[in-house]
Amino acid sequence: MYLKAMWLIKENKELIKISTIANLLGIRQSSVVQMLQRIDKMGYVNYRKWDIPMTDKGEQIGANSVRKSRLLEVLMINHLKLKPDEKIICGMEHHMSDEFTNSLSSILDNPTMSPNGKIITSNFDLISSKKTE
Repeated sequence: MYLKAMWLIKENKELIKISTIANLLGIRQSSVVQMLQRIDKMGYVNYRKWDIPMTDKGEQIGANSVRKSRLLEVLMINHLKLKPDEKIICGMEHHMSDEFTNSLSSILDNPTMSPNGKIITSNFDLISSKKTE
């Protein structure tokens, strides 16, 4: 959740700050600080008090998570004719393997934009960024 939130903040060209993450996730800033310290040790971010950069590894995970969510939005809105439900999308996204995600993308004709006009990264984009690590 944190890496996805940070990726979305970065996508909006905002500074990744503790307060911004807390507001987006609806949690206390102290909880964000604790988690950022943990994921810093895991190599996903470079924790600082102000602008918190994600490592390539962290960006990869955040981008993949957003890709899954946006593909599920396409499925729900364009194919199932359902109003997107964030709880369902979030719950499903955490259980989607890369193989399932790629198959879903293929079935949906590899969309490049979500119904909300946001970019959906391709599997190729994600693989390319892994190779540059």
